[in-house]
Amino acid sequence: MSSPSSSPSSSPSSSPSSTPTLPPSQPARGRSRLIRVGWLAGLPVLALIAAAAHLGTTRVTERLERQAAEIAAATGEGQPEPWLRVSIKGRDLTAAGEAPEATQREAVIGRLAGIQGLRRLDDRTGVIEEASPFVWSVERPAADRVEAYGSRPAEVGAFELAQRLKPALPRDTTLSDRARAARGAPRDFPDAAAFAVERLQDLTTGAVATLNDTVISIRGEAASLAAYDALRTALANPPQGYTLGTVEILPPVVGDFRFSVARRPDGSLELNGHVASEGAREEIRAAAAEAAEGAAVDDRMHEARGLPQGVDGTELARFVFRLAGLLHEGRVDFEGATVSVEGNALDSGAVGEAEALMREGRPAGIAVGRVALTARPIVPYVLRIRRGADSVTVSGHLPDQATREALLARLNPRFFRESIQDRTRLAAGAPAGLAVALAAAVDPLSTLASGELTVTGTDLRLTGTSLYPESAARLRRALPQALPSGWSTTVSVSAGEPVTTAAESGPCGQRLAERTAGHPLRFAPGSTALAPEFYPVLDAVAALARACPGERIEVVGHLDPAGAKPETRSDPVTEEAAKEAAPKPAKADSKSAKEREGKGRKGKTETRDAAKSEPKTEPKPEKTEAETAEAGADLARARALAVVDYLQKAGVPLERAAAPTGVAPLSDRQGIGLSLRS
Repeated sequence: MSSPSSSPSSSPSSSPSSTPTLPPSQPARGRSRLIRVGWLAGLPVLALIAAAAHLGTTRVTERLERQAAEIAAATGEGQPEPWLRVSIKGRDLTAAGEAPEATQREAVIGRLAGIQGLRRLDDRTGVIEEASPFVWSVERPAADRVEAYGSRPAEVGAFELAQRLKPALPRDTTLSDRARAARGAPRDFPDAAAFAVERLQDLTTGAVATLNDTVISIRGEAASLAAYDALRTALANPPQGYTLGTVEILPPVVGDFRFSVARRPDGSLELNGHVASEGAREEIRAAAAEAAEGAAVDDRMHEARGLPQGVDGTELARFVFRLAGLLHEGRVDFEGATVSVEGNALDSGAVGEAEALMREGRPAGIAVGRVALTARPIVPYVLRIRRGADSVTVSGHLPDQATREALLARLNPRFFRESIQDRTRLAAGAPAGLAVALAAAVDPLSTLASGELTVTGTDLRLTGTSLYPESAARLRRALPQALPSGWSTTVSVSAGEPVTTAAESGPCGQRLAERTAGHPLRFAPGSTALAPEFYPVLDAVAALARACPGERIEVVGHLDPAGAKPETRSDPVTEEAAKEAAPKPAKADSKSAKEREGKGRKGKTETRDAAKSEPKTEPKPEKTEAETAEAGADLARARALAVVDYLQKAGVPLERAAAPTGVAPLSDRQGIGLSLRS
């Protein structure tokens, strides 16, 4: 009987940590060796099988490519190029393109499907259709790639179109054509497409150009200032037969946004630097035209973005032009969010105004830069009066307040329909005879439709447009004679060509009646002011008079209604014209008139001299019937003379328009009388 200590369960050698690793048995080692040998022996066989399979697949692919290419090439018969495009991957084939007819497409797809060894056919073909509108777009999604999509002309072909577009592509870019062939392309499509693609050279990535029938639209951001200018130049001349549609081109961004206004000695302005948009350019040009007061504006700005954050472009421009308005010669610069001003100020007061404006009138976000202004003697002494559509602007210098008030007093009645904008400054140095020269030149200016009166030293220049050549010629003769001694004059007034059309058939008198029928000319009570509704009628009468050179127009005034009260407003211009046009009474007539009134007025004069120091207590006696009639006749004649004056300014020769004397005035109901006399 064995002892317990010798049992396997209690033996220390039975512990896992102490049990020694037994070597594998001989049969197990043999099996493992056989497996390794078998694998090594089978590898060459597997390689041979794989090579055979690859070779077979390659041969199948080559056969598929060859047969598919033959089918694709056959689709080019009678076409600019084969319409079928095929691509093969292994035993899979993809077909794309647009067939001219549905039957051709079906036949081609059937031939492709019958190729031996083909595993799968991906049919992406279609049939050419009519496209209306015909839309083709080209986009630059990346710097090195341009993509075309939409419809391309079926009669041109994809390859031929790509060759036409290749020279227009941006440098180092490729064209990916995703467009589908279609009918209905506009004439000269390849030229227009090349024009659109070429514009992408000057635009950054993301730009798109589109042809919608014969309309070219472009959207994108300019790559540089030079590119933006090149785009503007190119787009001004689109291909023949094509027009521009929507053009949304953003100016480039610059890091040194600048803007400057320079005033030249002749008053003209030069604009330099950057402007944010075309709309901003128009606003700046309008402000510059107002600041130049009729002088030239030289626009040299480039459109760009990059205005410092927090700076309002409109406020900046307004501030710069306010400073430029204080300069006789100099410049205002905005650069790096700082405004500087330098040059010769209008006068000593303008220096202080500019300094105060820089301290207190700057827009938000703008810092004060250099201020270097001097005030030199005003040589030459300049004054401008510019007549626009609805205003008269006076600028420059005057010697004192009295001269200013005298000038405005002369302007107001002659331009009572326009607003008078006084921008003059007071300064010494005015030439002798300035007030007299201005008084003589204001009247001619008032006869122009638009114009400008410029005084530079003792040189006076009148420019503008007259409605009629006769008026322009009269100004050239009369103005130089009215100026003070030592003054020179230049009159440059343009006018339309005289009407030389022969008279229409029919008596001129009948035509006059036709043109004035239904348009009675009635003045307001007590007034000699021409009403606005008079002008079309009188212009027609003047045209008739020029077309009937053998006739003379006679004008008869009209009375006021009985008991009518005069209106407060009258036309000083026509009143003065009537006084100047009225014939002077002969001395004999004046003498006889004095004799007729002598006795009665002699007594009144003596009584008035004797009672100068005594207050008048008796009411003014009512006018007699004869006095009332005489006053009415005078008013009627003044009205007739006002009409004659207008006709003469409208080009009717002086001797062919008159208000005859000794003719009884017409009633208010009849209005102004117009008649022709041979």
